[in-house]
Amino acid sequence: MDTMQKTALVTGGNRGIGFEACRQLAGKGFRVILTSRDEAKGTAAAEQLQQEGLEIMSHPLDVTDPSSIEQIARFVRERFNGLEVLVNNAGIFLDVRGSAGILDLKLDTLHETMETNVHGPVLLAQAFIPTMRERNYGRVVNVSSGAGQLADMNNGYPAYRISKTALNAVTRILAAELSGTNVLVNSVCPGWVKTDMGGPDAPRTPAQGADTLVWLATLPDDGPSGGFFRDRESIDW
Repeated sequence: MDTMQKTALVTGGNRGIGFEACRQLAGKGFRVILTSRDEAKGTAAAEQLQQEGLEIMSHPLDVTDPSSIEQIARFVRERFNGLEVLVNNAGIFLDVRGSAGILDLKLDTLHETMETNVHGPVLLAQAFIPTMRERNYGRVVNVSSGAGQLADMNNGYPAYRISKTALNAVTRILAAELSGTNVLVNSVCPGWVKTDMGGPDAPRTPAQGADTLVWLATLPDDGPSGGFFRDRESIDW
């Protein structure tokens, strides 16, 4: 695939880690599709990166809406004949900070969190991975969190934790199904990053948070699959 320009799609690309991932991937020569649930915000974000001389286009995408996913899959198929890189970055954090326990968890909160953080990545995988498998090239990066590590599971933020643990399971299942192909699927923990979700006290910049994500999106053909990484190092599930 090195003889042609690769196409990458990033969900939740209008801000934070997703925005920085778009910038870094485009800086490496990718044609990047920046997607955002809010079309106006996505357009504005893409225009900002275009002013830096980067090849970025925006497209609306609501990862909780199957028809929205079908629409962008059709656009990608007709325009580029598929993707080389899928970054499942879009995520929500609905738990009341510091106070919501699982015994008080409202099922609506869990359901809504799972729709965005787990169902969306599954539907996007179904939309784009078959073509990657046919072409025998693909890199899928699921943006997870240390909050989803069973090895270090604690209390607090139950809907978010459950969703990220489930997303890690999706990574493992996909990697197993794609074993023996050149479609590599991994999870990344970007760390605590200064974003709308992470807050102003977080120690990491979005650029630092996106680094391992971009590394996984650009793995060589003999790179790992089915792993969980932080700072380019494997971490416990």
